[in-house]
Amino acid sequence: MDVLTLVFIVVAYLLGSISTAIIVCKLMNLPDPRLDGSGNPGATNVLRIGGEKGKKAAAITLFGDMLKGLLPVVVAHLLELAPLAIVLVGFAAFIGHLYPLFFGFKGGKGVATMLGVMFGLSLPIGLAVAGTWLFVAKVLKISSLSALVATILAPVYIYYLAEPDQQQAWITVTAVMTLILFWRHRSNIQRLLRGEESLIKAAKDKAD
Repeated sequence: MDVLTLVFIVVAYLLGSISTAIIVCKLMNLPDPRLDGSGNPGATNVLRIGGEKGKKAAAITLFGDMLKGLLPVVVAHLLELAPLAIVLVGFAAFIGHLYPLFFGFKGGKGVATMLGVMFGLSLPIGLAVAGTWLFVAKVLKISSLSALVATILAPVYIYYLAEPDQQQAWITVTAVMTLILFWRHRSNIQRLLRGEESLIKAAKDKAD
């Protein structure tokens, strides 16, 4: 691995370590998302705890978290790094979001940042993953389940939509991200199995 790739991996991790949810909540005078609601610094929890500001704060958080995954991957593409290097840059941003250097290594669950990485890899892959999330969310109205279904299908979409020289590296690293994301959602999975996971509508109602 060359020096340029290592530098970009470090920069991507540092970018991922910027917690959008915490910064947005602080700027908008909302509770610290690590200490309120589910305790997760992500868009869904910001929506839950944000009251009348919840929808706007959650939208900004979602956009910021996606951008952390998107930007470094796009730059890696522009610099024509190797397929493995490109996806490792995205992986570093994803890990930065989960374990942020600037916030005591206690971050979010990584859904939006992983989605940003998928858009960075290629627009069709990003649209496929995002479309799956939106479809499941619309039908079942459970945010965590939407994320789990969308991310477990991400390697499948890469298989069909990526170039042959990109597939192996991108599928492998994306599968690792999916496994980590499932681990981060283990409490949600337990609630899903018990039929106790909250609906997206419930979070919206509280924000209203």
